[in-house]
Amino acid sequence: MAGRNELRAAWRRVGRVAFAPVVAWALWAASGGAVEGAAQETIYPQLSQSLSNAPGKNFVVLVVDYPPGAKSVPHRHGSAFVYARVLSGAIRSQVDDEPARVYQAGEQWTEVPGAHHVVSENASATEPAQLLAVFVADAGERLTFPDRAEGSAR
Repeated sequence: MAGRNELRAAWRRVGRVAFAPVVAWALWAASGGAVEGAAQETIYPQLSQSLSNAPGKNFVVLVVDYPPGAKSVPHRHGSAFVYARVLSGAIRSQVDDEPARVYQAGEQWTEVPGAHHVVSENASATEPAQLLAVFVADAGERLTFPDRAEGSAR
């Protein structure tokens, strides 16, 4: 079994490259990409690993905390395949033209590459919610591409 220092060194090597998309997404959110006036979600990276059996692809796991009333801006995940599972609370989600649905703890959904995530929000105004998001994405690609506001050059 690898020692603690060996694991830390390996994590630093993987983390510098593999978490670049996560950092880019976090910087976008911090630069005003969130819904104006609304509570914002907080993203906690859990794992980022290149896939040896799928060259050029990364496996990325995030936990997303939604305070009461928090929502994400409409967005896409580029070429990533996404699996999402509600860990606690309730999340309202709408992907593409499907009707919006409230997912309770233990329920999950998937998003195919290029899908438009129109609604992603805590379904409660009083209780927090938590979501596990798992991505299989192109190495080096941003994980989230927010919709541009009409007339915006961003």
